[in-house]
Amino acid sequence: MLSHRLKEARQRLGVSQEKLGQLAGIDAASASARMNQYERGKHTPDFSLMRRLAPILQLPVPWFYTPDDDMADLLEAYHHMQAPDQAYLLDLARKLRRRPRD
Repeated sequence: MLSHRLKEARQRLGVSQEKLGQLAGIDAASASARMNQYERGKHTPDFSLMRRLAPILQLPVPWFYTPDDDMADLLEAYHHMQAPDQAYLLDLARKLRRRPRD
C-alpha cells in the first residue's frame, strides 16, 4: 500500500521522483533511483523518511500506511482542516462511537 500511496501523492503534487527525493534530503545522485524503488515496492522507505516526505506531499504520515481508502480520505480531510474543525470532527466521532447501535 505504501508504494501505491507514495506514487499517488507525488503525482498529485506534480513533482518528479528526483525532485521529491531531493526535497526529502536524499542525495541528488541517488534521489530518482531511490524514489523509483520505493514506488515500485522494491524497497520500503523507513519511517523517518516518511516523516520527511509526508509534509512535502501535504499529507499525514498514516495516510501512506492505511489499506482502507475511506480511512485514507478521512485522514486527508482531517489533515487539511483548521484546528476548530478538527476538534469538531473528533468530538462528533467520539459521540458516534458511544452511540448505541441498532
